[in-house]
Amino acid sequence: MVYATVSYCYRHIRCRRNTQCDELTEQRAQSQACLSFAESRRKKAIANAAWSGQWDNDKIMISMGNHQTTVNLNANPDFTVAFATTETMVAADYVGVVSGKKVKDKVAKTGWKVEKGEQVNAPVFTDFPMTMECRIERKIDESETGYFIVAKILNIRVKEEYLAEDGKPDLEKMHLLTFDPVHLGYLEIGKRMGNAFKDGTQLK
Repeated sequence: MVYATVSYCYRHIRCRRNTQCDELTEQRAQSQACLSFAESRRKKAIANAAWSGQWDNDKIMISMGNHQTTVNLNANPDFTVAFATTETMVAADYVGVVSGKKVKDKVAKTGWKVEKGEQVNAPVFTDFPMTMECRIERKIDESETGYFIVAKILNIRVKEEYLAEDGKPDLEKMHLLTFDPVHLGYLEIGKRMGNAFKDGTQLK
């Protein structure tokens, strides 16, 4: 499987295949995500996250409840974030509804292929089109019910077939999902409808 390591910065995106990049940018598209981390040297764990978003140019924020995931992240600040798709929806939902406290190996049930992260002590599931390798920088409002984490994006991996002609990630090709909290459903992110920071200038 060929991956492209993607580097970002605001108003400028570039991609260099199979190399490490030194710049990161805003990941604007919010979608259903799967968090994975190394629970031990041999065991890999995974969870589903719906309440997350961009914190800064090279950081993300995730709202964490009091789960097994929270315990694991207290022991290891490294994790990866994979963006769920229509193809991975059933298994992605499964890892969210089943607790790691009750099922010791949720990963085996998914059937996903896994490899080691390049810059973090956490697994990368190669069934997803795009994965971010992250490390927790700080926790906010930590309590018995959970906390918010702010994590730095150390690396972004994108499968080559999901790159556009300009070498940037093509979100339309990925069939990404977003969470509908009103009707508790998953919606596929659709086609491009306009140009950000440009179309509105027609009204000036």
